[in-house]
Amino acid sequence: MRYFLEVAYDGTRFHGWQVQPNALSVQEVLDSCLCKVFRLAEVETVGSGRTDTGVHATQQWVHVDLPRAHEPEEIQYKLNRILPPDIAVGQVKPVGPEAHTRFDAVSRTYEYRITLEKNPFLVRQAYYLSRKPDVGQMNQAAQALLQLEDFTTFSKVKGDTKHYRCTITHAQWREEGNQLIFTITANRFLRGMVRLVVGTLLDVGKGKLSPAQFREVIERQDRSLASGAAPAQGLFLHRVEYPERYFQHQLALFEQALASQAEEA
Repeated sequence: MRYFLEVAYDGTRFHGWQVQPNALSVQEVLDSCLCKVFRLAEVETVGSGRTDTGVHATQQWVHVDLPRAHEPEEIQYKLNRILPPDIAVGQVKPVGPEAHTRFDAVSRTYEYRITLEKNPFLVRQAYYLSRKPDVGQMNQAAQALLQLEDFTTFSKVKGDTKHYRCTITHAQWREEGNQLIFTITANRFLRGMVRLVVGTLLDVGKGKLSPAQFREVIERQDRSLASGAAPAQGLFLHRVEYPERYFQHQLALFEQALASQAEEA
């Protein structure tokens, strides 16, 4: 029986979401806890997206197959009892056997957080800038992200990406007290893309690039023109969205699968 788990985590001590050799990942810890709770020899989870070393998530959806049906509240309670303090499970959704957290998602939203005051309580969750950049200029430049679709400039050189096209539907900075928050939503993102976008927009805010030059940087599709990536600690995978009424439809498919399993037994 398949379930979607809503997972949040502080990525500071992890080498990203995905399991990798000789480095601790969020997925590795979650998989280990699932095996302990449900007494499984192994388990395979699939996340809605990857986050890099040091990047956080307020909503990462993960799907997992369990041998039998469980109440969602039971799964949430048992996992949260043994997960470390920097990982938590929120909603648990029963879904059909073909549901896929990554392929079924229609959009993903990231937030990048900057603090303009030195705050020891935000060291791990925001990037500290001692001088405020020009937010108006950064927002003017960000409009180019909505008008273009090839983001080769903001992609890492190595990788298995087949194309560099993304449809960005929202990209805006806002001020909240002593913080600046950049929110960006798209159907997909390239690896490392958001931090490169933020780093280059910050150069606009510091007067090193004009909004017109920012657009030209994208249009030239030259990775060497992008500014340095913004630090990881300010980045959050904020929200992952699925088609309208997706979970209601998936619950019906889950119940059908459960009925079929009961008949076979």
